[in-house]
Amino acid sequence: MVPVTREAHELRSHQWYGQDGLRSFSHRARTRQLGYLPEEHLGKPVIAVLNTWSDINPCHVHLRDRAQAVKRGVWQAGGFPLEFPVATLSETFQKPTPMLYRNLLAMETEELLRSYPVDGAVLLGGCDKSTPALLMGAASADLPTVFVPAGPMLPGHWRGEVLGSGTDMWKYWDDRRAGLIGDCEMTELESGLARSPGHCMTMGTASTLTAAAEALGTTLPGASSIPAVDSGHDRMAAASGLRIVELVHQDRRLSRILTRDAFEDAVTTVLALGGSTNAVIHLIAMAGRAGVRLTLDDFDGIARTVPVLANVRPGGERYLMEDFHFAGGLPGLLSRIPDLLHLERPTVAHDTLREQLAGARVHNDEVIRPRDKPVAPEGGLAVLRGNLCPDGAVVKHITADPRLLRHTGPAVVFDDYRTMQRTIDDPALGITPDHVLVLRGAGPKGGPGMPEYGMLPIPAYLLKQGVRDMVRISDARMSGTSYGTCVLHIAPESHVGGPLALVRTGDHVTLDVAARSLRLEVSDEELERRRAAWTPPPERFERGYGALYNEQITQADTGCDFAFLARPGKVPDPYAG
Repeated sequence: MVPVTREAHELRSHQWYGQDGLRSFSHRARTRQLGYLPEEHLGKPVIAVLNTWSDINPCHVHLRDRAQAVKRGVWQAGGFPLEFPVATLSETFQKPTPMLYRNLLAMETEELLRSYPVDGAVLLGGCDKSTPALLMGAASADLPTVFVPAGPMLPGHWRGEVLGSGTDMWKYWDDRRAGLIGDCEMTELESGLARSPGHCMTMGTASTLTAAAEALGTTLPGASSIPAVDSGHDRMAAASGLRIVELVHQDRRLSRILTRDAFEDAVTTVLALGGSTNAVIHLIAMAGRAGVRLTLDDFDGIARTVPVLANVRPGGERYLMEDFHFAGGLPGLLSRIPDLLHLERPTVAHDTLREQLAGARVHNDEVIRPRDKPVAPEGGLAVLRGNLCPDGAVVKHITADPRLLRHTGPAVVFDDYRTMQRTIDDPALGITPDHVLVLRGAGPKGGPGMPEYGMLPIPAYLLKQGVRDMVRISDARMSGTSYGTCVLHIAPESHVGGPLALVRTGDHVTLDVAARSLRLEVSDEELERRRAAWTPPPERFERGYGALYNEQITQADTGCDFAFLARPGKVPDPYAG
């Protein structure tokens, strides 16, 4: 790669700093007010470091330090870094769900990059919704950009067991409800489940989405799996700062990276990882911002050609992200499926993906399986269609009980999550292992924000009998760390009158994953009678951001973006003079 240096007048920031006018005079004076000498910034690439650090986001609590490493790299490369605090989306604490605010962070990212004198950006994030939010906004702004993943936390430990965040939380909570463990064990688990900064170290949504960001070509090679507290993570952040300055000089904008080929490779990667169902919604939204039409059918078509190779929980048997990293990380996994990738496309680090993967190796065949010994022969997600989900639904069938992948049973319907929580353990409901648990009112509008309610709890009395999986369907999402026969993202959602709104307790529901089918065994005539009697629920928000969200949010099959942000069209740079 031949080094390129752009002249000062070619930089976007020159409009703010380099003109002979009152405004540029003011900008230079105010930059001196910040304490900077003119020779520190004039004529140099100005790099925005967007930091999602917060005291209440344990996934990102180390990013204050990583921002300093990024800035160190920018300075060394001859650039001028400026750190911008942006919204933090803490999966653990933000209610009803950070998904409600993903598009808000995307808007903030886009408008900060457009409205300030910056030539390129480094994005620091990793907790579930922050990765797509930052990249959606950056794609719309279309500057040279590098993404710095927050990295997974260290593995958990408890009484000689290695714990996976999220996944083991669900497991042991069910054990507590079944009466197998008590409060003493749960107190110990609280102390052992999450041991360090960083996002979930299972192949949950965070690890899936940061791997997708790497597969898209927006990170340095191997960046997505470096443990958050590893010194290699600090070095990766500094190297990202060095690289962004080179990208500005090359004018390698994000639109050159986020191509149709890149998104197909990201889908392939998610499926080979046995990744989170949430990646479906986020990648569709991210692609839309890049002007690429990605659909549920793309996921299902690619899934039929891609084996699951990552033996990482919850889709795999035992390993966690630190094991995956030292087994070769994403470069190692991709080196096993080169025929399924578009190798001639560019990344932020190399002219081609082929060049980026040169020399990549797998060091542990148990963690990253060979293709002739996969975790599963097909990608871990399936897209379903039928009269219950005319616009689609998804199921992560590699985490399901195989006997339930073809199942017909009577529905038990819950109109909202609170009612379900209050009544699920009531024996009077008569729930058996053959029933299908149905939750509605949990979609993009109904949730609101499509919370991760989709792994519905199994009644405690069934847990005590040893039942650990049932068919569960909803218009909700579920945590990427979750598991079980959970049909998710039913579209259209019940809140807008989708067929899920018409299901009644006692109706029979048929799930057939092999046939990619989800059906309500009720006649079309009866469904039409129910539809005629259905009345829309009242709107949740009368004002504020919630009202904007309710007005503009799209359905799960199209990515849950805001309609006014997803539509094509140009936005001019501001006049800085």
